[in-house]
Amino acid sequence: MERLTAVLAGTPVDTNMGLELLRRAGLPAAGFPVAEDPRAQTAFQLLPPADKQAQTELVLRLAMKGGCARALVYCNSMSAAVDFPALSRQLGLPIVTPMDVYREAAGAYRRAAVIAANAQGLAGIERALLEKNPKLDLYGACLLPAVLSVEAGEPPEELVERHHLAELAAWFQSCGAQTLILGCTHFPYFKAALAARTSLPLLDPDEELVRLVKEL
Repeated sequence: MERLTAVLAGTPVDTNMGLELLRRAGLPAAGFPVAEDPRAQTAFQLLPPADKQAQTELVLRLAMKGGCARALVYCNSMSAAVDFPALSRQLGLPIVTPMDVYREAAGAYRRAAVIAANAQGLAGIERALLEKNPKLDLYGACLLPAVLSVEAGEPPEELVERHHLAELAAWFQSCGAQTLILGCTHFPYFKAALAARTSLPLLDPDEELVRLVKEL
């Protein structure tokens, strides 16, 4: 029988997106949102480190008690704000986060652009990329309003238009970016709509996250 995977994410919306990602791959999973909405998740990420670690540990212990043998953190900014490698060692629980994907991809680019939900996520992605490729030139932007639009169910085409994402991608491309990293697990929601408006390749970590979970 396939092991149960805990999906930790910032809100119920991206938790369900992570669950659906694993279910499409035939991986049974259970969801554990850490906050009720994106603003509450950002507030959680600004807590003192010890408080964030303690709260996340409680959630992971609950998941393990429910039969989960591994975890996927389906939230970029939470992956950056919490020390998941330490929790993995402490609990003996294998944990995959989007940062694992970015580290693997870092060496493929000389210049890259990142859009993230908030500065916590942007800083974490920058750290993961530059640890592996210190010579990488990086451009970035924080787009919490776009996350709120995803949570509200705004049609992807309207979201891309209203938040000027095609124009932002064009600016990144004019700076020489070779890829645009979708640095928030909400952003695959509008990936197709944005891809139709830009020739800049989009790096979506979803497929690699599934591979890493399977390899645990």
